[in-house]
This record gives sequence, structure tokens and C-alpha cells, in this order.
Amino acid sequence: MPTLAQVTKTVWNLRQGLTGSLTQTIVEHTHLGERTRKQVPCPQCARLLKARSSVQRTVETLVGPVELERPYFYCRACRRGVYPLDEALDLVAGRKQLDVQKVAAKLVTEVPYDEAHTLLSDLTGVSMGSERMHTCTNHVAAGLTVVDVAPSREEIEQRIAAVAAGSRRRPVLVLGIDGAYVPMRPDSARGRRPGQGRHRAKRPRWQGEWHDAKGFRFYLMDGERIVHLLSWHQVQNERELGEALKQVKEAGLIPEDQVRLCVVADGAPWIWKHVKALFAHAQQHLQSTRRNTLPVKLIDGSLLMCHKHLACALGEQMEVGKTSSGPDRVLHHAPEAFDGVQVVATMCR
Repeated sequence: MPTLAQVTKTVWNLRQGLTGSLTQTIVEHTHLGERTRKQVPCPQCARLLKARSSVQRTVETLVGPVELERPYFYCRACRRGVYPLDEALDLVAGRKQLDVQKVAAKLVTEVPYDEAHTLLSDLTGVSMGSERMHTCTNHVAAGLTVVDVAPSREEIEQRIAAVAAGSRRRPVLVLGIDGAYVPMRPDSARGRRPGQGRHRAKRPRWQGEWHDAKGFRFYLMDGERIVHLLSWHQVQNERELGEALKQVKEAGLIPEDQVRLCVVADGAPWIWKHVKALFAHAQQHLQSTRRNTLPVKLIDGSLLMCHKHLACALGEQMEVGKTSSGPDRVLHHAPEAFDGVQVVATMCR
């Protein structure tokens, strides 16, 4: 006799076919008029078009594949084809439909693309490559701003309160800013290309391009861990990054009276231009190291974190030490790190 686990596993493996067939039957009955339509006006010139041969299409949804057979209409004057059933069902281009794309976009905001690809297949039975996930995420996120995707002020205050619990001092909130050149495919490499459909694959003629990516991240220091608040990394120039920082400031997402704000970045002038524009009272401290341990005292003897987790922001390992003269803390660079690297820390009261 099969066990419950064996039964559920069998049903789980069959669920896509079962629920997909059920969905297909519902669509066929509820959209019978669109499936049997003989005429339709052209959406551009209003000329009456006659139905041509039915065309089959299979779309993938979270409940399984759905096979559609619908009439096709074509206007010779406008050189435009129409599928009324596709419009009635609000289908999107491609095989993967909106429900799959939304789940994929939500996954990649939480975990890396490769892990999201595995989780989507294991949890839903729908397979989507990491590159396709990247394309879908960019499509879903088109037009969004940092304020649209950031947590609310209430959520941020709750995380700050959790870190501050049991301490008499306000927690340190770190703003890390950086930029880098990233390789990308040109726009000409997107869309359908030889090798897709019935074409034989050929070596692509396009070459990769390097684009400027800049971003920032707000996070709290909590002992041996960091608590993420919000981040914004895009292929963008420094002006666009400055606008995003300004949006965060004007939206009041960061309760500056509840934290000690510290900005960590390299010495690039464009970074500190935007920092000074947002925090006019900020003071800049610059330190260069030459393979030796150099302490950098901060404003008011306050804490600039830093332990090994700061490697996320600076790309090297750092560790924090205490001075022997009381509660003041200083920043130390590991002796083997930062040969000729500039480290800049700005503390905003």
C-alpha cells in the first residue's frame, strides 16, 4: 500500500497537467464567442475583417500549460494581425504568462537568480532560466523608483527599534555608496535572433558593452550582523543616483533622529557631492593606508562600525578595535588590506 508521502508526490507530479486541463476547459466555455468569432473590426481602420484559419498557442501559467485554439484576423491595408481571444484573456507576448512572471520577479528580489531559478521549478513546477528571469524582472520593474520598492517608514522604524532595544545609544545606520562598470549585452542582442524558432544557431556578431552601474544601500550595524533596510542599484549615472537619494530623503523614509548616520564610500568626488547636498552638516574624514594598522577616529568619538561585515561596502576585510581611553571606538584596517586604498567615513549627527 502506498504511503501518504508517495500519494502526495504522485499527485504533485500530475498537478500541472490536471489543473492546466481544467483551466483550458473553463476558458473554452467562458470565451466561446471569441473562439468561434467570424468577423471583427480592425482596431486601426475599423474595416471589417474575416476570420482566417485557427492558430494554436500554448501558454504556461502557475496552474499548468493551457492550449488555446483561436481564429486569426489580418488587415491588409494596415498590415496588422489580431487575435481577439488573446486580447480578451489579456495574454502577454511569450509563453510564460503574467502570473509566472510576477512570481519570478518576487523571487529574484529575495535570492540570487540561480537560486530563484531552482526555487521556482521546485515550488511551482514551472521552469524559467535565470536570463529569462532577469528580462522579466526588468520588464516588471520598468518605471519604478526607489520609493516604489522601498519599505515604508513604519517598517524601517520597527527594524531600528529592534536593533536599539537594550542599548542607551542610537544604533548606527550605514549608507554605503559605490559605482562600477558592468558588462551588458547591447539592445541589438535582445529579442528573437537566429537560432530561435526554425533558424540554425550561429555565433552572435554583437559584442558586449560596459555600462556604468551605481547604487547605495542603507543598513544597520547590530553586533556581528547587519540589518538591511533598503538598497537601490541600477545602470545609471551619478545624477540619477543623486535623484534617487534625494527621493529617499524627501520621502522621510530614514528617521535621522533615531540613528547615527554614517556614510562609507571611496574618495570619488561625485559621491561626496551628493552626500553634502543631502547632509550639509556632514564632515568628511579621509585616511589612506599603506599595509599598516592605522586608527581613524571619528567625529565626537562616535562609532563608525566596522567589523568583517563592512566588506560588503568596501570590498576588503576590516575589523573594529577599542581604544584604551574609555568608550571611544576607532576604525582599524587589517594589516594585509588596503594597499593605497582610500577609505572615507562621514558621520552625520
